[in-house]
Amino acid sequence: MKIAVLGSGNGGCAVAFDCAAHGHTVSLFDFDPFPDQVAAVRGNGGIHSEGQLEGFAPIAYAGHDIAEALDGADIIYAVGPAYSTRPFANACKPHLQPGQIVIVCPSSCGGAIEFKKAAGLALGSTDPLVAETSTLPYAVRITGPGRINVFLKLKGGLFLAALPASGSRTAMDAISDVYPMAVLANNVFQTSLQNGNPVIHPTITLLNAALIERTGGDLFFYEDGVTESVGRLLEAVDRERIAIGHALGIDVIADPVIGYSQGYMADSTYDVGYSKAPGFKGIKAQSSLDNRYFHEDVGFGLVFLHDLARQIGVETPIIDAIITLVSIVMDRDYLTDAPRTMVSLGLAGHSAESLRQLVA
Repeated sequence: MKIAVLGSGNGGCAVAFDCAAHGHTVSLFDFDPFPDQVAAVRGNGGIHSEGQLEGFAPIAYAGHDIAEALDGADIIYAVGPAYSTRPFANACKPHLQPGQIVIVCPSSCGGAIEFKKAAGLALGSTDPLVAETSTLPYAVRITGPGRINVFLKLKGGLFLAALPASGSRTAMDAISDVYPMAVLANNVFQTSLQNGNPVIHPTITLLNAALIERTGGDLFFYEDGVTESVGRLLEAVDRERIAIGHALGIDVIADPVIGYSQGYMADSTYDVGYSKAPGFKGIKAQSSLDNRYFHEDVGFGLVFLHDLARQIGVETPIIDAIITLVSIVMDRDYLTDAPRTMVSLGLAGHSAESLRQLVA
């Protein structure tokens, strides 16, 4: 198959490498302001990987021409943080072709809905088919020009749903050779809610804020950053996320439990599970609080959970408190700035039952 990967960050390079290593013809696209990895991959003729995935995989095209990247592509992976979804969709809009499948990877918070709105596609349309994954299938970091280190490729716990959910099996079959561990989710609310980043990243960052600022991130994010007290707050946030799922008729799996199934963790507790996790070992903290762990996972993730919960009648005092505290710490009102809400997604005013019907 011909595959286009949008995004040249950690995740995009890992998806591109893995798909190419499975024998697919892969194009790698990113916008002009992000030239470094695109140029390196083009110069190398591909991507080098070490860690759990090793070797070199050729990339047929690496550049900034979205039309060339998408031309004839069977699958388009939009790989990046939540704030990349709309720009990717806007860029794709004039070039999408019948029969293509778009995978927003990961969804984070209504990613497939956001993509379809920005691309001018009706919510219930199936051609092109738009789907999303619950999380990135890898723990991965770029280590140099055109080089990545894959700490872990998930063993399980990768949920996938299309919008509408009637197309989920088609999307699943299309990616099954590269991602055989993927499982069908009920709908895109399950994939969004099953993303653990808004639970994990803001909590650990907030409770280690002074150390991150003092050391410039010279600590291991999970090994050093998670203690028993941090684990208690992680669990409190997770309980609220699970309660939102229950109101929507979705069984959200607790984050350390799904982390165990994914292969990250050897223990499904909220403290030791993270601090001793084999899949998180060696991952350094961010160098600054001015980072996507706040800007994406609070500004998009937790704000989306707050807004969804309020609409369907679920109280989230812990999530709300973290949004408030991070807003103070960062001198930025994340609730006021909120770029992705039920209003922005066109979902305001719907009950839990109505929301389920919209995405079925």
